[in-house]
Amino acid sequence: MALFWLIIYNLCFPLFWFIFFLSGLFNQKLRDSLNGRNDLFRDLKRKLSSLTSAQHKRIWIHASSVGEFEQARPVIHKLKQIDPSLKFIATFSSISGYNARKNNTDVDVVSFLPLDFFNHAKRFVSLVKPEILILVRYDYWFNHLFLAHKNNVKLYLIAGVLREDAIYLKPFIKGLYRQMFAMFEALFTATPQDADRFNNSFDLKTAQFAGDPRFDQVIKRSRQLEKINYLKPYYEGKRVLVAGSTWEKDEALLIAAYNAIKSAETTLIIAPHEVNPENIKRLKQTLAATKLTYQTISDFPQSFNSNDILIIDQIGFLAELYALANAAYIGGGFGVNVHNTLEAAVYGLPVIYGPTITKSLEAKDLAELGGGFIVHDQHELRAVLNRQFLDAEGQQKAGEISRNYVRSKSGATDVIVSELMKALNPKAQTTDPQ
Repeated sequence: MALFWLIIYNLCFPLFWFIFFLSGLFNQKLRDSLNGRNDLFRDLKRKLSSLTSAQHKRIWIHASSVGEFEQARPVIHKLKQIDPSLKFIATFSSISGYNARKNNTDVDVVSFLPLDFFNHAKRFVSLVKPEILILVRYDYWFNHLFLAHKNNVKLYLIAGVLREDAIYLKPFIKGLYRQMFAMFEALFTATPQDADRFNNSFDLKTAQFAGDPRFDQVIKRSRQLEKINYLKPYYEGKRVLVAGSTWEKDEALLIAAYNAIKSAETTLIIAPHEVNPENIKRLKQTLAATKLTYQTISDFPQSFNSNDILIIDQIGFLAELYALANAAYIGGGFGVNVHNTLEAAVYGLPVIYGPTITKSLEAKDLAELGGGFIVHDQHELRAVLNRQFLDAEGQQKAGEISRNYVRSKSGATDVIVSELMKALNPKAQTTDPQ
């Protein structure tokens, strides 16, 4: 059966690649993603040559983009604590993920994942020679998985999700995914429902609930605030609204609502999802048109006035910025899907976002519990800001719900690492080093 799906997949994949290539003619990100792979194997060989010893066990981490890599980081840290000799190779499918983490010090090698042609995958697996592949959340590529499995690489999924409407469950294609999931030693899922769905839908016994390591990661990161310590004095005594990962529609609602409730005691920090010069210029023009003054973090002056809106036009600040906030607005909820709500919730904040939350279980949970607030227009946003941002009691009540939710979901990392260490070395001790 594996051979059947291997043939079918490799007959169809060139068509997928051709569509991807044509789309790249009209989409800069896709075009950059293709161009970024031009020297992939030459760069990979060079990077792998820097690894000190072929005797050290290698772990391959694959993440679609930045968010998925963040889910893997606490697992990487814990494994390195237990066995510092382990070597980590991280691969990304997206240009944004690769660019954001290409200099990351948590791993030893960072690379694009090659396009999933059989020969590319075969060459990649033979070069990397991993003991284990940890695939984060999703992003399944049949040739890479098949050849890794064939070469005795142990496959693990972490933070796995399987929605009821997932494409994997569609007729015919379900057979392909059943073959892929059967290759995994274990599929660690984000929720018990996901584990049941994997096992029942694909006739498996290997899916088990572990939780989502993102909760462990945001808790750990919330204690590391060195990046924004210099900003704290400027915001003392202010009620701060931090808007993260915003898009143009988010900003239109946000700026209108904020303009209606702003006072000498309030201020706003905006961290757009896209920080390219064109988008920052557009945001500046929008603010100027509404008579709102602003500064950018890249030109942050000693004389900064926190009455001005601060635009974050650089990456790497957002998760820590929420520590300055009294409430948070998370972008994306008027587009494809709301972005990361946990990075704000961990600080005990009311979290506000648009209605598109289908792919975000935590956004749904927070809204049901009373720590998250869904808004559909600027009038609803203004009302929520009055209740949860300007009112200290409303802020505290919702914020406590958010904080408790995040902490109640921690612990996935220990479950996952315990199993991984058994695979790496049955005699390994999974206790923390003293």
